[in-house]
Amino acid sequence: MAQPAKNVPDRRLAPRPLPYHLGTALSTWLGSLAALPQLRNGSLPWKANLAPQAAALARDLKQAPAEALARAVEREVRSRLDRLLRGIETYRAHPYRRALADPPVIWREGTTRLLDYGHANASGRPILIAPSLINRAYVLDLAPGCSLLRFLVERGFRPLLVDWGSPGDVERRFTLDDYILGRLSRALDAVHGATGRPPILLGYCLGGLLALPLALARPADLAGLALLATPWNFHAERPEQARALAAAMTPLWPLLESVGELPVDIIQILFAALDPFLAIRKFQGFAALDPDSTQAEAFVALEDWVNDGVPLAYPVARTCLGEWYGLNTPATGAWRIGDAVVAPESLDLPTLVVVPERDRIVPPASARALASAIPGADVLNTRLGHIGMIVSTHAREDVWQPLWRWLQAVPS
Repeated sequence: MAQPAKNVPDRRLAPRPLPYHLGTALSTWLGSLAALPQLRNGSLPWKANLAPQAAALARDLKQAPAEALARAVEREVRSRLDRLLRGIETYRAHPYRRALADPPVIWREGTTRLLDYGHANASGRPILIAPSLINRAYVLDLAPGCSLLRFLVERGFRPLLVDWGSPGDVERRFTLDDYILGRLSRALDAVHGATGRPPILLGYCLGGLLALPLALARPADLAGLALLATPWNFHAERPEQARALAAAMTPLWPLLESVGELPVDIIQILFAALDPFLAIRKFQGFAALDPDSTQAEAFVALEDWVNDGVPLAYPVARTCLGEWYGLNTPATGAWRIGDAVVAPESLDLPTLVVVPERDRIVPPASARALASAIPGADVLNTRLGHIGMIVSTHAREDVWQPLWRWLQAVPS
C-alpha cells in the first residue's frame, strides 16, 4: 500500500457535487414514506409490464398494519442514510493521497503538457496517448500496480501522454479544431522530434474522437491507431436520452458562453444522470470496508480521480453536447474538422477498437459502430466497463495484455 501523505490536506469535498447526491438519496427515500398510502390503496400508476408485481405488492401492503409499516420504512430510510453518510465521511477523512511523481515534460503549450513515461527507454517504440478532455489524464497512471502506462514501459514501449490540463484563458476559446489540428498535432510533432519515429496513436474515450481526425489528417506520420471506449454513433442506444441531454443544455448555453466553460459540477451531474444511484451505492458499500484495507485504498484512489475533473471549453461543449448528442453528427457524416468530414471509412492505418461491454458512458453499440466503419479494424470486446477497462483488477488480463500484443504486432 502507498504511504499516506505526511501533511494530509483538508477533507475532500466529494463526491461531486455533494448536494446533488444527498438530494437524490433523500428525495427518493423520503418519497417512499410519502408514497405508502398510495401504494397501499393501489392508486400509484405502474408500468404495464410491472402490473403483476404491483398487484402482489399492494396485497402484501394491505395486510401489514399501517403504523408498523411506516415505522419499518422509516427505520430503513435512516439505516440507508446512515450508511451513506458514514461512507462519505470515511472517504473524506481517508489519509490516502496519490504520490506518483510525473515523468519529464518534453513539450508544453499553454495548459497542455506532453509527459514522457518512457524517457529511460529512449529506444522503445513511441505511443502518443490522447486522453479525454474532461477527466484528468492520470487515470492511465493511477497508482503503483494500477498504471497502464507503466505496464507498457515495462514491456519496452515509450508512452508519451498528453495532459490537457484545465482550460486557461486561451483554451476557453478553443474549438475541437484547435485541440486536434493544433495542440494534438503539435504534440505529434514533438514525439517525432524526440524519437525520430512515427508513433502509434492511442485515444481513450473522448480522446479517441480527438485521435481519429488527426489520424485521418496525418496517416503518414503514424504507425497505427488504437481507440479505447470511443463513441461514434450517439443514437445507437437510447437516442431519446441523447436528444434530451442536448435539449436540457439549450437554456444554459448563453450563461456558459459568458463563463467560457462547462463547469466540472455540471459535467458530473450529466454523468450521474446515467445512473443517479451509482454514487450512493458505492459509498454505502465503502462504509462496510476496513478503511485500512487495500480495497478501501483502491476505492479512494479512483474516487479522487473521478472527482478531480476539469471544465470543458465552451465551444467544445457546444459541439459535444449539442451536435454529437443532439444531432449525432459523427455517425451521420456531418462532423467536420478543418475542411474535411471525419470519415473513418477512409482510414488506412492498422487500427484496434476496444469495446467495453459494460460501459454506461459509451454504450457498446456506439463504439461498435466506429469499428464497423473503419476498414479492417481489429476489435477487442471486454466484459469490463468504461473505467474498469483501465483500472479494475481484471484490466491487466482483459485489456492491457491484449492491447500490448496488438501494439507489438503493428508493423514498424
